[in-house]
Amino acid sequence: MNIYNFLEAGFLGLVEGMTEFIPVSSTGHLLLVGHFLGFESAGKSFEVLVQLGAILAILSVYAAKIMKLLRDFSSDAKTRRFVLGVLVAFLPAAVIGALAHGFIKTVLFETPMLVCIMLILGGFILLWVDRLDLKPRYHNAMDFSLPMCLIIGFVQCLAMVPGVSRSGSTIVGALLLGADKRSAAEFSFFLAMPTMAGAFAYDLYKTHNQLSFNDGALIAVGFVMAFISGVFVVRYLLDYVSRHGFKLFAWWRLIVGAAGMAALMVWG
Repeated sequence: MNIYNFLEAGFLGLVEGMTEFIPVSSTGHLLLVGHFLGFESAGKSFEVLVQLGAILAILSVYAAKIMKLLRDFSSDAKTRRFVLGVLVAFLPAAVIGALAHGFIKTVLFETPMLVCIMLILGGFILLWVDRLDLKPRYHNAMDFSLPMCLIIGFVQCLAMVPGVSRSGSTIVGALLLGADKRSAAEFSFFLAMPTMAGAFAYDLYKTHNQLSFNDGALIAVGFVMAFISGVFVVRYLLDYVSRHGFKLFAWWRLIVGAAGMAALMVWG
């Protein structure tokens, strides 16, 4: 292991933090960048474990709101329903992710052309959703019903296919169910906490025997970069999405997907 490996890990961590909370698929970007850089991690664990930095980024930015939820949980029924809604939305990913873990890591994560196809398809879906004349019924994520949360949770499972985007699927699902853009993005942030923490813990449990000290060092570098860039994105994404929608992210997906597909055809 040399300085180049650490630079690669730092760059991949930066990519993770910048893309985790926007609807462009952080895992898809990590897999494509890693593929063309020749970066290999034991059991493809770097791509999952580096998400810890992004998890802590949400916790740091939303610390005040999380503390308020904890304070109000015992006395406020609306707060309890919201927390329960997030947990209900998390359940499908917990069950399906555990059952399909091996297939996801050994097949889906090893198919960069699939990532490109999903990036392009998702870009067209975002353009379509952005042009719909939706009439939001929910302007606060705290008001989402439990059935709505469960449906969002099932939609989130689509993101187990790299290139789909966890944040993109949950945001689009919430929008089509009546949420406005800001509340859809905010619910996606809260749902990211148990989902990403669960993925991190389960992947660490399944692959810890494969990891070496060098792997841990690279993951630590990626974690720091993911945290720094993730804080920046979480702070500014809600306001951007509220004002401008998803068109920029849609075109980004189309460009990256098409460029990746062309590169794979030329260089393999």
